[in-house]
Amino acid sequence: MVRNVRFINPQPIAKPRGYTHVVEITGPGRTVYIAGQLGLDAEGKLAGAAGDFRAQVSQAFENLKAALAAVGAEMSNIVKINNYIVDIDKNIGAFREIRDRYLKTEAPPASTAVGVPGLAVPGALFEIEAIVSLPA
Repeated sequence: MVRNVRFINPQPIAKPRGYTHVVEITGPGRTVYIAGQLGLDAEGKLAGAAGDFRAQVSQAFENLKAALAAVGAEMSNIVKINNYIVDIDKNIGAFREIRDRYLKTEAPPASTAVGVPGLAVPGALFEIEAIVSLPA
């Protein structure tokens, strides 16, 4: 049996910018939940200079790619992301720009972005978690 994923932007909801309102998955398959990924390098240090939001977002997406690879998945298998952004008013534009380099923009996953005052690691400015759909 074929697994189907549909990306839907229902009317009259306004067309979203860089994400999809509804993702429907039918048929057999696997669902994988990926915990929040920060902009930490392999040694556990924050990427870039102190306060470098772009470096942290890029590293977090690279960490997400590594987590996906561990289960045989790719970025195109992501159906939902949650993003936690420190100083969201200042950083949302940079986040969107970097996100769009990693995700399939013609059929992006459902997405939520939340502004937060801080994250679990001091100095961390961004965290992303994902839900992935794969064939059985």
